[in-house]
Amino acid sequence: MSAQPSEVFVAEPVAELPEESEAPTASPEPEPPAGPNFIVYLDGPEYAERLRQLTLWTHHVLLPVYAREVTSSAPWCPRWWEHPEAVAQLHGLWLAWAELTGPGSGLCGPANWHRDYLGSVMSSLRDPMGPFAGCKPGSHRPKESPPVDAIDPLGPPPPPGVRA
Repeated sequence: MSAQPSEVFVAEPVAELPEESEAPTASPEPEPPAGPNFIVYLDGPEYAERLRQLTLWTHHVLLPVYAREVTSSAPWCPRWWEHPEAVAQLHGLWLAWAELTGPGSGLCGPANWHRDYLGSVMSSLRDPMGPFAGCKPGSHRPKESPPVDAIDPLGPPPPPGVRA
């Protein structure tokens, strides 16, 4: 005989309320805030380790499952980690993946990740004008940042004789 749905999906029991004679326990000290989690705020060994973790996830989960053929209208760089925008977007995608598919995540987590994160990030990265513009299979081309006229347009004027 098979189990009925009501037998399989039973909610966790509600914890009993303490007796009035029991004194409430002191709440634990709050954890100090963790350091920055987003990769663009990291540097040195911490950045290198986070990039290594991101690379493992990208190469062993993301690309084998979700990457599509590389074309001129959907480029991918074989050295994606040398594009800061790609690193930032992939890291955000990975953080969302961890939150929505890791231990303790809900059953709809993967569907939410697909719907809310995967498509927009991959479309942005693989756009012909995106961070991999000019890169081809087997060929990396560094992307140049747009020029900026002033380092701090709202700051004090530069000293006489110095061009901004």
